[in-house]
Amino acid sequence: MLPSRLPRKSPSRLAVLAVVAGALALPYAAYAQNAGQPPAPNATAGGAVASNDPASQPGAPAGPSVGGGVAAADYQLGPGDRVRITVFGQQDLSGEYAVDGTGTLSFPLVGQVHAGSLTAGQLGKALEGSLSPNYIKNPHVSVEVLSYRPFYILGEVKTPGSYAYVSGMTVLNAVALAGGFTYRARDDDFRLQRTAKDGSKTQVDAEPTTPVQPGDVITVRERYF
Repeated sequence: MLPSRLPRKSPSRLAVLAVVAGALALPYAAYAQNAGQPPAPNATAGGAVASNDPASQPGAPAGPSVGGGVAAADYQLGPGDRVRITVFGQQDLSGEYAVDGTGTLSFPLVGQVHAGSLTAGQLGKALEGSLSPNYIKNPHVSVEVLSYRPFYILGEVKTPGSYAYVSGMTVLNAVALAGGFTYRARDDDFRLQRTAKDGSKTQVDAEPTTPVQPGDVITVRERYF
């Protein structure tokens, strides 16, 4: 859970937005041209891979982090996430699947499988349990996160709404993606709502450098004149 207040920084509004907009120009130009389709997953920045491969050794280095300190192995799936499921030796069962609004996905043979709040590794284990022994003897399943659920930005930005999450985003990146601040915006103080592991909603104050996670709701507050 984020602390109630991160250390305050006071970046120059125009200077910081100029730097961020330049850094994001290339990847998000493609985003806009494709009518809002999320950028293609990146093998090093986007994909959280969890494998149940017995050859994986305990204590292996953790995978890439998601949204500021949340390890990929700990990332909990939710509505809007897309995953690649591989059942070794069973090409007909392997493929891409989406977690629906109820937190479930439809998988061949076993039907609806609960995925919400599970990590990729836990989902793999759950599928192995569902497939064995009635369908496959000693199945081995791996799950890879292909794309994350969107985040939301509201309030004093030019184009509020939902946007595709990109690993490593901060609140200021999210503002730039939403077209920048309106003239009424407070550009150094935000409200962020995040869903905790137990499903509860937590609201905290955030700064421009606060990391964003999939599913976050960012509110840009109005400035008092």
